Amino acid sequence: MLVSKAIVEGTGSSTGRYTLGQQRRFFAEGVREFLRLAPNLKIMGDCGAFSYVREPEPPVTVEEVTRFYAESGFDIGASVDHVILEYNPQWDSKAHGAPPVPDDCIRRQELTLELAREFLQNAKKQKLQFEPLGVAQGWSPGSYAKSVSALQKMGYSYIALGGMVPLKSPEILAVLEAVSEKRKPETRLHLFGVTRLDHVVQFASHGVISFDSTSPLRQAFKDDKDNYYAEDRTYVAIRVPQVDVNPAMKNKVLSGEVNQGDAFRMERQCLEALQLFDKGRFKRSELLKLLHAYQQMFGVDRKNNMAAYEELLTDKPWKSCPCAVCQDLGINVVVFRGAERNRRRGFHNVFVTYQKLRRLI
Repeated sequence: MLVSKAIVEGTGSSTGRYTLGQQRRFFAEGVREFLRLAPNLKIMGDCGAFSYVREPEPPVTVEEVTRFYAESGFDIGASVDHVILEYNPQWDSKAHGAPPVPDDCIRRQELTLELAREFLQNAKKQKLQFEPLGVAQGWSPGSYAKSVSALQKMGYSYIALGGMVPLKSPEILAVLEAVSEKRKPETRLHLFGVTRLDHVVQFASHGVISFDSTSPLRQAFKDDKDNYYAEDRTYVAIRVPQVDVNPAMKNKVLSGEVNQGDAFRMERQCLEALQLFDKGRFKRSELLKLLHAYQQMFGVDRKNNMAAYEELLTDKPWKSCPCAVCQDLGINVVVFRGAERNRRRGFHNVFVTYQKLRRLI
């Protein structure tokens, strides 16, 4: 489990997402009790470097970060880093006319290594209980390998590769191959923000033992595809917007284009039909007609999604899923409506991702 300081209490000018009361309880109880995590689950902390990626320097000190990890009871704590936004292996070319490495990339890498050295020294001096995780930043396979080599010389045996979220899988593998040439046998690697289950076996062969990603959670409510994970594919969640919450719908009602009573009536009909369908008491074809009519009422014509909805309603993947969310919510887990419902679909996605990972390793 990864928890970012930026989310809990903010960094620099950015504010955290926890209320003041939640922050106090977080520190009073510790991260494990606050999040109700099992004793055997390792908890990793980081700075949330993407929250200050546009700033010239990290707006957080090594002392602040080590305090955050130590006082909260983290098992693993990442050093302070500064993300390098660009990736271009050609910058390392010695060929005549090759573009030079931008000064900002070099500065960020050097600063990240300098902060990693200070972080490790601070942790050892105070005899802190968490395991230090050194962060490597780079713009190419060679520059990442250089960072990993430097971190190993400092004394790190657990190293995270940062700034890799926008990289394509072949680029990540190229970085790992270069890093492998410098990596000591006892050095373990973590990938920040990278899942790529199709390549997890290859990642492991290069020393990767852990990774983190919010994709399963975000895709639950991000767009019109991949909202619900199944064992061998993904599905589109069925959108039944709330009349009194959805901005487009509220505007239609307020402008008089749509009668509020009719809108609420059709919304209720869709929700009731979904429940009846789940119990085998409503035809799929009639349900699809209702959903299409409701979306058309507000000018949200998702006709292209009707085929996807039909696939979902035909397969009924929630029926065969053993996770607690599907068992509890039934068809509601595939209904795109309300933050809490969408969030719980995200937890289902995490469950499916974990099961896939277990089979792969």
